[in-house]
Amino acid sequence: MSLPDELRAVVRDYLAGRPAASWQEFARDVGVAGLLVPEEYGGAGCGPAEMAAVAEELGRVLSPHPFLQSAVMAVEAAIACGAAHLLPALAEGAATATVVLPEDGDLRLEGELLTGVVPYALEGELVLVYVDELLVEAVPTRREPHPTMDESRPLARLIFESVPVRRLGDGSSQARVRDLGIAALAAEQVGGAQRCLEMAVEHAKGRRQFGRPIGSFQAIKHKLADVLLLVESARSAAGAAARDGVFAAIAGSYCTEAYLAAAGENIQVHGGIGVTWEHPAHRYLKRATSDAQLFCPPQTHRARLAERIFGNGGARPATHRR
Repeated sequence: MSLPDELRAVVRDYLAGRPAASWQEFARDVGVAGLLVPEEYGGAGCGPAEMAAVAEELGRVLSPHPFLQSAVMAVEAAIACGAAHLLPALAEGAATATVVLPEDGDLRLEGELLTGVVPYALEGELVLVYVDELLVEAVPTRREPHPTMDESRPLARLIFESVPVRRLGDGSSQARVRDLGIAALAAEQVGGAQRCLEMAVEHAKGRRQFGRPIGSFQAIKHKLADVLLLVESARSAAGAAARDGVFAAIAGSYCTEAYLAAAGENIQVHGGIGVTWEHPAHRYLKRATSDAQLFCPPQTHRARLAERIFGNGGARPATHRR
């Protein structure tokens, strides 16, 4: 068994046995917070394959843990700019961090003071901001929780009113940090889509109509076969997403739409019960819908891909989060 497979099994067992474990407990017991942190700073020194394995399992159970923003994006940002002093706390899970990309808000840096608003930011105790070709750390004047349809992915509005910043380094790593975040998100989406397929298959085997399981009907068979193809294709796209910006754009587009389709078909197979509050199917549709806007929608990924491949000469469409 490969290391990613072993890690996947460990994370799945842990999340099943301790679904309410805190991020600090998860980091202490499994070491996921320091997965990408070099060993000399207290991490595991793993790579994209291990990252994808963990992200897939987190997406499978709609985990609210800040793996995406803290263990992936913030760690990559800190490593890239040489801010090694942040890594030990992040690796231990003693602190969490979130990353604000230039397109995430309207921010300006005047000397050593940061002003502006980030409408939708992933949760994190430390806030690392890419602004004016720099990476800085800043403490928001206010954090306002943002009510969302998808309660499994908390968001907040960050307000900066001439707050002093701590310069961490140059901002040349912003594209790589964004693409690695897209890769981790794609793996999460694969995990969620896989779980939707499993729920739909389980229901199709047990639900009976006209004296036989509904899974024996051709229409249901076709639905499930189509979802299986989407999930496996999305897994391939997510597995290559960390290579470069082209592969990240492919995964960002395909995995997003595959997850949306899988979540929708899961509800269709379940019928009326699939939209009730008691059944988890609606939670996956909500996560799939919110994920579709997290970095940018699929059409923006495709436009970015077209620009990279065909060099269409047009301006890149603005990317945005929810």
